[in-house]
Amino acid sequence: MLELASGFSLVDLYPSSRLLRLISTGLDEAKRCHERLHRFLDQIIEQKRQREATFGDGISEDFLSVLLRIHDEDTEQISLDINSVKSIISDLFSGGSETAATTVEWAMAELMRNPKVMKEAQSEVRELLRGCTSVTDSDLVRLNYLHLVIKETLRLHPPAPLLLPRQCRETCHVLGYDIPKGATVLVNVWALGRDPKYWEDPEEFKPERFATSNVDFRGTDFQFLPFGSGRRMCPGMSFGLANVELALTTLLYHFDWKLPGNVKPEDVDMSEAPGLPVRKKTPLLLHAVRHEPDSV
Repeated sequence: MLELASGFSLVDLYPSSRLLRLISTGLDEAKRCHERLHRFLDQIIEQKRQREATFGDGISEDFLSVLLRIHDEDTEQISLDINSVKSIISDLFSGGSETAATTVEWAMAELMRNPKVMKEAQSEVRELLRGCTSVTDSDLVRLNYLHLVIKETLRLHPPAPLLLPRQCRETCHVLGYDIPKGATVLVNVWALGRDPKYWEDPEEFKPERFATSNVDFRGTDFQFLPFGSGRRMCPGMSFGLANVELALTTLLYHFDWKLPGNVKPEDVDMSEAPGLPVRKKTPLLLHAVRHEPDSV
């Protein structure tokens, strides 16, 4: 779905052209993808209904439970039809799962290119989780250096290089340019994260830069906006970050990683492929060696 949405389509450029709509295969593929997604979501909702009917109050309430409860109550203050419920779930997962997987790949690529950073991150994870057989949410809050690694990854490799379009509510003057009221504005997050005006050695992967800085990605520091800012900030930020933290911690805790063949760290290809999210042009290939926690 994300590949179709971020890909090039002549129909998007000329939506009034009936000829293009007839010969384009993208619309048919989008419809099929949309139908498959809705069937999948229908199955999830049906399974949830069956579990609640079987176990009643014996199961804990999750996000889907809240949405279905609001749908069933259908009050004047809040009303959700079933299609709205499915749309919210779809937006949450498409915005938080695919981008999380891409961020983990970029993080692992940067760690392989920077062995000292990899050693520091693995040492912290294995020291704080010594003797554990799995990683839990409560463990993640203690991993300070890992959080720095994730921040630095998001600075260099934001999931979306451009934020969603904004519209000027009034005429303004920015960097010598007059931006008229009503103009559509695109914020280049990728360029902001590599601007030497705000970042020392901007092309270098240095997680330590955030250790002595209060700059965060919550939308208040405008040189670092991987998730946007304001009311249109990414709704899947917390969900996506939790996925990144858990996945990356698990990979570093349970495995040692090696590059295949005679590939050197500096030879890891960091080229980007167009799309949303921005992936590595060449998929990252690594050898995983099982690490036994009890041997730490």
